Amino acid sequence: MSSNRSQKADRIRQIMETEGESVERNARGFNEGRYESVARLEDYDAYKDRARAIKEDAIERLPSLIEQVRETVEANGGTVYLADDAADANRYVRELARERAAETVVKSKSMTTEEIELNEHLEDEGCDVWETDLGEFVLQVADEAPSHLVAPAIHQSREEIATLFNEQFDPEEPLETAEELTNFAREYLGEQIQEADIGITGANFVTADTGTIALVTSEGNARKTVAVPDTHVAVAGVEKIVPTFEDLQPFVELIARSGTGQDITSYVSLFSPPVATPTVDFDSEGPIAGTASDSSSDAENDREFHLVLLDNGRMEMRDDDQLRETLYCIRCSACANSCANFQSVGGHAFGGETYAGGIATGWEAGVNGEESTEEFNDLCTGCSRCVNQCPVKIDIPWINTVVRDRRNRGADGGELDFLVEGLTPDEEPAGLDLQKRFFGNFDTLAKLGSATAPLSNWAAGTPPSRMLMERVLGIDRRRELPTFERETLVEWFRNRDAPRPVDAEYHAVVYPDLYTNHVRTERGKAAVRTLEALGVAVEIPDVASSGRAPLSQGMISTAEAHAREVRADLEAHIDAGYDVVVIEPSDLAMFRGEYERLLSEDRYESLAERSYELFEYVYGLLENGVDPTPLRDAEHDATASDIAYHSHCQQRTLELEEFTTAVLERQGFDVTTSDVECCGMAGSFGYKSEYYELSMDVGSRLESQFEMPDAADRTVVASGTSCLEQLDSLLTRQPRHPITLLDPGA
Repeated sequence: MSSNRSQKADRIRQIMETEGESVERNARGFNEGRYESVARLEDYDAYKDRARAIKEDAIERLPSLIEQVRETVEANGGTVYLADDAADANRYVRELARERAAETVVKSKSMTTEEIELNEHLEDEGCDVWETDLGEFVLQVADEAPSHLVAPAIHQSREEIATLFNEQFDPEEPLETAEELTNFAREYLGEQIQEADIGITGANFVTADTGTIALVTSEGNARKTVAVPDTHVAVAGVEKIVPTFEDLQPFVELIARSGTGQDITSYVSLFSPPVATPTVDFDSEGPIAGTASDSSSDAENDREFHLVLLDNGRMEMRDDDQLRETLYCIRCSACANSCANFQSVGGHAFGGETYAGGIATGWEAGVNGEESTEEFNDLCTGCSRCVNQCPVKIDIPWINTVVRDRRNRGADGGELDFLVEGLTPDEEPAGLDLQKRFFGNFDTLAKLGSATAPLSNWAAGTPPSRMLMERVLGIDRRRELPTFERETLVEWFRNRDAPRPVDAEYHAVVYPDLYTNHVRTERGKAAVRTLEALGVAVEIPDVASSGRAPLSQGMISTAEAHAREVRADLEAHIDAGYDVVVIEPSDLAMFRGEYERLLSEDRYESLAERSYELFEYVYGLLENGVDPTPLRDAEHDATASDIAYHSHCQQRTLELEEFTTAVLERQGFDVTTSDVECCGMAGSFGYKSEYYELSMDVGSRLESQFEMPDAADRTVVASGTSCLEQLDSLLTRQPRHPITLLDPGA
């Protein structure tokens, strides 16, 4: 396993070095454009809700909609073929090319034809196949696979493309500028389109009621591909069907904004019905040669249209409760653009045989098999940032977790096979990779670490221990390990001699998450003192860990057991009306998010409704008139009055960042917030040797921002454990949790 990790680390490093700069520039540009574009769209969330509802309805009624599309398209004069799998689809198109004696085939960008490798099959038939999308053309010339759903050549720089074209085509004058490269490709491909016998496109959407084929593109090549050849073949997955023509409206509003940050893409082409496009006669001697020779019905009858609807595992995905949501995807790439790891490595690392980005796991598992996700599935850290960016609100991290769980259960065996506390053979497979077993059961390690501290900290830090951990567990020796506290937060609270608020109006449980309880107890103590200063009666019971650690490793059964235990441990307090205050954002995200899948509805809702992030709760107290005078403010410590604040990923996903900044500013602190979305640590991810360098590459963006002149002299604060650990390794000044700024006992 250690050699596999080394190979994976080497591959990621190579891709970061050769492609990372271009991928980061373009993906982040798309992502920033999306923020700006959706901000201009009124009722953005309503559009997403409507789009989601349409896709849910369409996938639910998919068999009947397929038949409706067949009837509609055939009534319009076209032909529909339902292909069972890739081989079936390729056979149909090859036979069509053979019947037409096709020599030249032109294509617009289509991930579905990439999925079935149609180009190779047509070339085997003797056809010259040309990609007419500029990015796809670049990759065809370079003999590379796409690295992005929307911008397939995102990893290529202008200079690299110029070198490629100059070497391959040897133009009279060397090509340098983007305009020169584009003009060359347009002219070159224009000749191929003019000679083409068949034009092949995908379809962004297919409407069942009218048989309309909708193409949403940034270039005009798709229209030419449809209009110039006499035969048009559209290859689309069955999931592309929507019930009505009117259903296109929210998707047209969302797809470009979500993908490239444009309010609307350059070309929205609706072929309704597809056979109505007149054929083109380039030999015409009329006044305008090369235009439609006739728009009469006779001319329209010269055109052939074939819609190949592809199953290739999709109907099985529809019947799979966990993968079904994948079929709601409209292939906009928002999940990829918003992903910090993708921004560093692109789809050649964060992708499978065809698909790239967070949603790739669902697609690859569904159409190519779960084993096709093995090399990239762990690049999804479960941070959940992509969920809010997805225009159809797909829970992409959950799909990644489910497939990870299934891959764990299909594993042949790890280096060592042992059971640890909390696991039984029925819950987790004996062959689970040791690294995942280790990180997934961090609660056991934390208990042992605190019970034997400081000896445990010394032993773990010795060079032989670090070498052994790197070799066996894949824990990178360059990463500083957590230091366990001998006295846990629960023990401190139980043993302390401090007055409690009398006749308190508010009662709260401070949830003792693993790190707060065993490693960073100072933030837990600060939280207790702060809440009590605000008149809250606080309790810290001994509660199980949330299950975030095993869930991140794809150990769903173990996470479910943790969820049940947490709910049972908190039951008496919830029944008594206590609020649950959570310091660690990833645990709050469990309570409000993943627990919906792990607990019964009533037990989930009662916990989720009473759970609050720490600063969300403090903000609520202050808004309800609680006197903030006992709290520390900026005047108490002038050296910490200027703050550089980084919010945790899941805190932002839950839209809670503003509560921290509001409370700190209310107390007189001058707060500058980072616009870098991810620190790169992501819990156990940053410890793993195969991902350490990627983690640090992502973190370097945050380091750069906090070292800029307007932030370099500010006190650095961060809300999440991972963020604090990463910032501690990146910066020369030690970061703090924001609650320590308010702590009246500090």
